[in-house]
Amino acid sequence: MSVVIPVYQGEKTLHGVVDELRPLTATFTTPDGHHARVEEVLLAYDRGPDQSDRVIRELAAANSWIAPVWLSRNFGQHAATLAGMASSGGEWIVTIDEDGQHDPNQIGIMLDAALNQRADLVYAAPVNTPPHGFIRNAASKASKRVLETIFGGGQASRFHSYRLALGEIGRSVAAYAGTGVYLDVALSWVAARTVTAPITLREEGDRRSGYSFRRLFAHFWSMVLTSGTRGLRLVTAAGGIVFALGIVFALYLVVARMVSGELIEPGWTSLMVALLLGTGVVLVALGIIAEYLGVAVNMALGKPTYLIVRDPSMGPLGRVDPSRRSPGPSGM
Repeated sequence: MSVVIPVYQGEKTLHGVVDELRPLTATFTTPDGHHARVEEVLLAYDRGPDQSDRVIRELAAANSWIAPVWLSRNFGQHAATLAGMASSGGEWIVTIDEDGQHDPNQIGIMLDAALNQRADLVYAAPVNTPPHGFIRNAASKASKRVLETIFGGGQASRFHSYRLALGEIGRSVAAYAGTGVYLDVALSWVAARTVTAPITLREEGDRRSGYSFRRLFAHFWSMVLTSGTRGLRLVTAAGGIVFALGIVFALYLVVARMVSGELIEPGWTSLMVALLLGTGVVLVALGIIAEYLGVAVNMALGKPTYLIVRDPSMGPLGRVDPSRRSPGPSGM
């Protein structure tokens, strides 16, 4: 396994996280009896405001299984994670945060979920309330629901920074993902089966979160922009509805004029009908144009037409006793 840790403010927490990962660099046994080993830990330095770079150098000098990944400037958590994935070599890739909130000892639970359910992507499903505060937790939950129901964001409610993916899936995503792509949306493009595993989150400690509400909104907007063209189709649908209402309203006015013989304020009827029909035509036209732009955006984001992988039975998913496999209720 390769463990990827994007590092922004890890000066105070990295030593503790690495100490917890150290026992896993020897062969360990998961709760279901599978055997695994962490072969490398990649620390992707995202040019934060503290002295994380010094800590990374110290850890790399003391541990041969730690590999630093130096970014030229601050690119953000998802870009740093992609850089770590691209530099990895393990059959499985685990991504965890630097703040100690993710317990490395629960990696085995996620691996069991992947092997037992033959999944190539596993997300942590916290069994406790995330330690971020009520407002942030509620906003995160609501935004993911909006993304799923309105913008076609797939299984956005499952997205989590504590994740496990097949190495070839993670490295392929890192290779084709374009600028601004949301990592989990990119993974959903190619993952054949995504499941969740019950994980208990820990407190973040006394370190202040590097995410302001402005940055969190930027993450949400990135998910919206990369999740597909459903938002564009909403514009087209709205135009069609407005156009249809214009026709219905025009017919209603004609019938009312014929039945009652009364004439509404001169000019008002024609103005309202023209306004509704014209607005509908404009919105439909904008929706069609937006669809063409959506094709170009998908190309710019690097969404692949296909992804070739090896025979699953010849890879990590083939190394499990068939009697242990179970579809599970959490498959996608």
